[in-house]
Amino acid sequence: MSLNSLKNKSFYTRLVSGIILVLIILGTIIGGGNLLLGFCFVISIIGLHELYNVLGFAKKILGIAGYAAAAAYYLLVKSGNENYIILLLVASMVVMMVIFVFRFSEYHADQIFLAFFGILYVAVMISFIYKLRIQSEGTYLVWLIILGSWGSDTFAYLVGMIFGKHKLAPVLSPKKSVEGAVGGVVASGILGIVYCLIFKEHISVSPVMTGLICAGAAVISQIGDLAASGIKRNYEIKDYGRLIPGHGGILDRFDSIIFAAPVIYYLIMYV
Repeated sequence: MSLNSLKNKSFYTRLVSGIILVLIILGTIIGGGNLLLGFCFVISIIGLHELYNVLGFAKKILGIAGYAAAAAYYLLVKSGNENYIILLLVASMVVMMVIFVFRFSEYHADQIFLAFFGILYVAVMISFIYKLRIQSEGTYLVWLIILGSWGSDTFAYLVGMIFGKHKLAPVLSPKKSVEGAVGGVVASGILGIVYCLIFKEHISVSPVMTGLICAGAAVISQIGDLAASGIKRNYEIKDYGRLIPGHGGILDRFDSIIFAAPVIYYLIMYV
């Protein structure tokens, strides 16, 4: 098979899997409620497993403790008992330290801290998609997460391909450019304004504010993307997984959303 044939096959594989993923996300966000909560939970557990697999304890008791904590967290979100989340996190850390003490020869201290970090980084941050969706205007405002993250990714790639000259983070991600990053932020801001103008009857936030929110989320989402790349560089892997053909794993595709979701949630709630 020629090189061009391989490239074409890879492109179409990535395109088809990307379309399927977008359709799944569209369906779950539009459906909302338990459907979206379940989706967030599933991708959180898969993403947590991918991270723990990289760290070397996905199938060990430390990893099981992390999955259990993530599941308990989603039960609290579902039941509305979020006042107990801090208690859950403290209990999770205590349990992980107990595992460290009694399995000292099996784990390094760094793994304990990273196992706890994974609960926050993956499970908690992804849940903000659901948390924003259940707000009074969440049916419409939740889409700002997509515009601020994947909108930024798409336009940063396009602008970078055309105008990119200056490397943004040459060690972490050699293909990303300063021009692309700026283009992604600007485009996300514009998308936020246009989206608000289209659905102005359903959104009380002003178009200028939605534009600023999306632009700010685009900045944070790009940092999230680079942070995920940094973890992969540290552990010398190309992708977190192979679940999504042509894209990698859940963390490879949701790295920007992980950061954008809580940022947009809090900006909308408090700004």
